[in-house]
Amino acid sequence: MTQTAPAPGTAPTPTRPPRRTGRVHRAWSVAAVTFVTIIGAAGFASLPGLLIEPLHEEFDWSRGTIGVAVSVNLALYGITAPFAAALMDRFGIRRVVAVALAVIACGAVATVWMTAPWQLVLCWGVLVGLGSGSMALAFAATVTGRWFTARRGLVTGILTAAGASGQLVFLPLLAWLVDRHGWRPATVTVALAALAVVPFVWLLLRDHPADVGLAPYGGTYAPRPAPVPGAARRALKVLADAARTGPFWLLAGTFAICGASTNGLVRTHFVPAAHDHGMPVTAAAGLLAVIGVFDVAGTVASGWFTDRFESRRLLAVYYALRGISLLFLPILLAPSVRPPLIFFIVFYGLDWVATVPPTIALCREHYGDDGAIVFGWVLASHQIGAAVVAFLGGLARDLTGSYDVVWYASGALCAVAALMAMVIRRRPPGGAAEPAGGAQHA
Repeated sequence: MTQTAPAPGTAPTPTRPPRRTGRVHRAWSVAAVTFVTIIGAAGFASLPGLLIEPLHEEFDWSRGTIGVAVSVNLALYGITAPFAAALMDRFGIRRVVAVALAVIACGAVATVWMTAPWQLVLCWGVLVGLGSGSMALAFAATVTGRWFTARRGLVTGILTAAGASGQLVFLPLLAWLVDRHGWRPATVTVALAALAVVPFVWLLLRDHPADVGLAPYGGTYAPRPAPVPGAARRALKVLADAARTGPFWLLAGTFAICGASTNGLVRTHFVPAAHDHGMPVTAAAGLLAVIGVFDVAGTVASGWFTDRFESRRLLAVYYALRGISLLFLPILLAPSVRPPLIFFIVFYGLDWVATVPPTIALCREHYGDDGAIVFGWVLASHQIGAAVVAFLGGLARDLTGSYDVVWYASGALCAVAALMAMVIRRRPPGGAAEPAGGAQHA
């Protein structure tokens, strides 16, 4: 389906879906390239949980020390996201994402020669954190915001699921490499995967529908906006304006708990926690990959639900169910994989990042054109929550010899997030989205 630009001097066509033709709209190919790019860069997110034990054994670094590097990585992943969204407005999606992938590859390869904890913090924490943050979920939000008017929730769900798909692809391979050949070949594999998708980004990705004379899918043609100078200044201004509104703090708070209960806890500490109970590392990594399988289904379904149901109610349900599942995990871990643990993996996997499509939808609903940058700041809170728990989880394991207290605390936090989601006030139907400076409060 295509819709071409109007001739010079003529008025834009009225708002209507694109005409049906024999061709598939270019937006879908852009979404496909974005999907592949996110998969190719997903290996870096799969490694931290696999590196904790090998680095502890080889260098005798404590789990808390290793957790510091993971925390820096997660925090920078989040803090960089809103600036990256603004940079994409200034320099274009292709340039920002290509450079980000190259930085990820450099940081991952450099860890091969490290001998001290500060080098792990610099390479994995700073470089990989900056690179991954520059193509975080704000990348998906920017692509869907520019290329889609219809089906935004569904496409957001599909692109969010790409991270889980990458986890599915990489985790078993990386776990096998770590188990058979050590952690260094695994980091090199991550670097090569990141570099492999750079040509796809540069040759096939386009920054805006107007670049190829099209309207967004389901929308009307609009000229490409002029580059927005002062990316950092704009990102900070959007934050300052959004911070005056209640929905921003509620979304940031719920998403911080989301990060704490997923990337910070399960992605980072599930494998070592299962290993504490006698489960082989490869088996535990395989379970994480299975979470990725069901996360794809859960996130795509969440995008479909977001197009049809109230986003804040969806968030409340997702957080409540996640909290319940985490409370049961300590009694399910065992040396072998048993049916109750498989049930947890399936149930938790369906909920893993199902929160992303309704959160992005609420950012668009309340903040309009600034929605992608606002979501970048909300994502920053997600990663800060993840960073705190990545460190505290390792510290709790060092001090108590168990992860149990962290599972229980995360379950309780998810209950708080469910309540916070329900407090978010709906924007009146037909009301103008706030450019963040409005007086809307929860």
